Amino acid sequence: MAARYASFEAPLIISPAQLHQNFKENQHVAILDTTWFMPNSPRKAYDEFQKRRLPGAQFLDLDKVASSHELGLKHMMPSAVQFADACEKLGIQPSTHVVLYDAHGVFSSPRALFMFRNLGHSNSSILNGGLPLWDAKSFPIDTNPPSSPPSKSQYPPPALDQNAIRSYEQMVTNSALNPSSSLEAELVIDARSAGRFTGKDPEPRPGLSSGHIPNSFSLPFNLFLKTEQGSQGSTYTVFRETDEIRTELDNAVGAAQAERIINGEATAVTTCGSGMTAGVIWLGLKLLGAPKLSLYDESWTGYAMRPTSRIEMA
Repeated sequence: MAARYASFEAPLIISPAQLHQNFKENQHVAILDTTWFMPNSPRKAYDEFQKRRLPGAQFLDLDKVASSHELGLKHMMPSAVQFADACEKLGIQPSTHVVLYDAHGVFSSPRALFMFRNLGHSNSSILNGGLPLWDAKSFPIDTNPPSSPPSKSQYPPPALDQNAIRSYEQMVTNSALNPSSSLEAELVIDARSAGRFTGKDPEPRPGLSSGHIPNSFSLPFNLFLKTEQGSQGSTYTVFRETDEIRTELDNAVGAAQAERIINGEATAVTTCGSGMTAGVIWLGLKLLGAPKLSLYDESWTGYAMRPTSRIEMA
């Protein structure tokens, strides 16, 4: 039987200064580099991890700690057994505070947090600004070869929150409901760019149509983030303040629907290209206190690959 844990609930986001203070106080924290790059990027997350990382960090490959999918989709939500096995290999126990970061600032770490939180590990946070902001604050960077993994821990398979993931069939059924007239409609929020949502711009995945699921809303994930200047002309992202996030939500779905999401009167379902940046919108809504959130794991790639899917443009 899957285990449920009454573990401490950590802040959703912590700053580099807070994490550094944990180091100084000798608090046990498992730090995971969860960097992920688009398939068409020449950058390799694990190669970069081997060269530069937070002290004591280990690498979590979101494409490997994942369930298989009939359409060959990557980084799908892992089974409880897969998740527990990964935690054991990383030396993580159910009580461990897990801090997740990425090399973009904020990009893939929210997806990793979505996984941890919805598999019952509430003692988990993302590092706001990730590796670049940590570096910008002049905190130490480890450039030595990665150390050996810690001793294997014990991590019983947890219970997945059954409301965390939406299936293709659920999305198709919901797409027939107009959220302006149906109180039963779940509000689907698409994190892709506006051009991909309208069908004006192509998808980065060859042969895949752009457009959107009927009755969904466009809210590009970068609107919840702000861009900062890093070293040598580089840039990185951090989360905006909650009042700014709320403004962007209001602009995307309307103030009345946004209020329904925040008050728990409506479920918000986040989606994107492949289920990665949907995590940014999910976390932004969590920061606003929204209690009823789900994520369409297949996202647009799974939806648009199916010839029976109804695709809207403009």
